[in-house]
Amino acid sequence: MGKNAQERGSRKKARIEQRRAEGIAVAVARNIRISPLKLRRIINLIRGKDYEEALAVLNFTPTPSVEPVRKVLLSAVANAEANLGFDRETDQLFIKTCFVDAGLSFKRMHPTTQGRARVIKRRSSHITIHVGQRPRQRAARTA
Repeated sequence: MGKNAQERGSRKKARIEQRRAEGIAVAVARNIRISPLKLRRIINLIRGKDYEEALAVLNFTPTPSVEPVRKVLLSAVANAEANLGFDRETDQLFIKTCFVDAGLSFKRMHPTTQGRARVIKRRSSHITIHVGQRPRQRAARTA
């Protein structure tokens, strides 16, 4: 193992420990064969919402691109239960951050007129969802 790989491994461990200390569970899906623009429309619907509300929005959105986002959300909540000890019913889980990045683009050639060729890009995406616990609401002090 080279020096850079060792440094990358130690940085990754430090990042995981930092997230665990902050109480954030993460789930990532890579190389989903749906374009980032289509997935960003779905991600914008659930950003900052509670877990139950986000799941309801995803269940009633009539788009095929909802399915990978739903799977990543359920995976993030399962990670929160398994690694951080949260409970999806009693704890107030919410989507702290979520974003979609561009993945690999497969390039295909399409013949056009006069012997030319056009490039068709088959885009893919990386979906990342961070789930955290809402801070407890303090009871209003009565004077």
